[in-house]
Amino acid sequence: MIGRQVIHTNRAFTLEELYQFMQEHWDTEKYNSFVMGAPTDMSLDMYILLPATPRYLVIVFARAANGKRRRENKVILSVANTPSGIAESFARSIPTQSILTGVWKISNQMSSEKERKGPAEEALQAYTAYMRELLQAAGYID
Repeated sequence: MIGRQVIHTNRAFTLEELYQFMQEHWDTEKYNSFVMGAPTDMSLDMYILLPATPRYLVIVFARAANGKRRRENKVILSVANTPSGIAESFARSIPTQSILTGVWKISNQMSSEKERKGPAEEALQAYTAYMRELLQAAGYID
């Protein structure tokens, strides 16, 4: 699935444990700095946030196995909108009566989609490969 990557681990992580693991192992010079927080004021959950593009970021979080619904422990990396990306999406969704504005909305939307599928996806893939490498080296992937 574009925009989301899953790494299965042999142990459960809390968000705080994953953040601590990244603080100890993550190469911030090569793979950027990160913070823990909510991507927007409207977000219900906290994530580890990594930069991707002006409109998108990569969120990192963990899910523990809990029986029937989740059978495996995982670390998930996903592309999400930045606050400015969300504001732009809302602005594009305002209905208009002008055909010219409608054309502008479509071209602007395509640009955003290309950014998500291009540079944001490339950042996601690079972060995922590096995270997998770190987890493997620490013995958290079988």
